[in-house]
Amino acid sequence: MRETINLVRRSILSFMAAGLLFAGTSSLATAGENQDLLVQKAKLTIEGLSKNPDLGEFRKLLAVAKGVVVFPQILEAGFFIGGAGGSGVLLGQDEEGNWTSPAFYAMGQGSIGLQFGAQAKELVLVVMTEKGVKAIINNNVKLGADLSAAVGPVGTAVGAATTTNLNSDVFSFANAKGLFIGASVAGSVLTTKKEWNELYYGKAVTPTAIVIDRSVNNAQSDGLRAALKAAEAP
Repeated sequence: MRETINLVRRSILSFMAAGLLFAGTSSLATAGENQDLLVQKAKLTIEGLSKNPDLGEFRKLLAVAKGVVVFPQILEAGFFIGGAGGSGVLLGQDEEGNWTSPAFYAMGQGSIGLQFGAQAKELVLVVMTEKGVKAIINNNVKLGADLSAAVGPVGTAVGAATTTNLNSDVFSFANAKGLFIGASVAGSVLTTKKEWNELYYGKAVTPTAIVIDRSVNNAQSDGLRAALKAAEAP
């Protein structure tokens, strides 16, 4: 009888161990798929921006930017107390105009006001200064506090605006219901997604190694880099 009980116990433990192993493997596979999908969505976001006739200033800014952060989906929700959040990628641009591979980031934003409903939108942050890129890489940067952040110029009535008189670390552009608009990101906090970076590149890697040192590369992001280059104003 005791042998039978022990056998049942071993069988149950083996089953549980197998289940945990499968769950862990499934989680890793899902994470990898999520990263690839996020990069692909970021590419589509940039392509959408580049085709918008009202975003000529965005293309000018992008051509001389030091970096860009692309959030393919930011979920906003609120009822008196609102917030926003999402996952995105940071890429840097060197003096020769070459874009780096992406580093993964999360954004969180809190706001207080009379807010109802929820809205999903795309958000692109064009980083104009080396200070801005380094601050984001150093993690836990708060836009509007640690870095100056301004609403990106949108529309055909901004002809007087040029890249020489727009003085800010970061400019933001958002897509709400198919229409790209300027978007305030004051109070938003950007943080590194360490595990996503490690899974995407197959080893422990820092945003500095990805964006500054360029010591790693993932060919899956070639399409995103090409989309950024194509989106720049000539």
